[in-house]
Amino acid sequence: MKTSEVLLGELHKILEKKFGERLQDFVLPPPVFAAMRGELIEMDLQHGSMTARFPVQENYLNPYGAMQGGMIAAAVDNTLGPLSIAIAPPNVTRRLEMKYSRPVTMEMEFIHVRARLVERNDPQLIFEARVSSPDGQKLATCKAVHWIID
Repeated sequence: MKTSEVLLGELHKILEKKFGERLQDFVLPPPVFAAMRGELIEMDLQHGSMTARFPVQENYLNPYGAMQGGMIAAAVDNTLGPLSIAIAPPNVTRRLEMKYSRPVTMEMEFIHVRARLVERNDPQLIFEARVSSPDGQKLATCKAVHWIID
């Protein structure tokens, strides 16, 4: 399996080819991805999918000791963003709908976010994502609509 650094390097090369000098206008990886200590673990741009993992950090916990829903949504958005920019012109998240199934606890250590493009009707992109525990248990799902701005 390729490391996150190798996958980020491959993604950067793809984006360099795609955007040329315009790539200087982007901050890659985004500071929020780095702050959340995200790691790319799988990338299949031909099939429009990407998987990342994020550690469950103590400062992400809500009063119940579970990862706060907004931080789970941020992990999803941090996976959708790199995928969307790699497979489409520059675009922004227009709507992000989360459905939570189980709490994310510190014992899980990480969450995995698998995102995939399910439909493209320019200027609209529709994505789905699944948040899982390291053992594959479904924790949340997401439907996102992105808008191409270029």
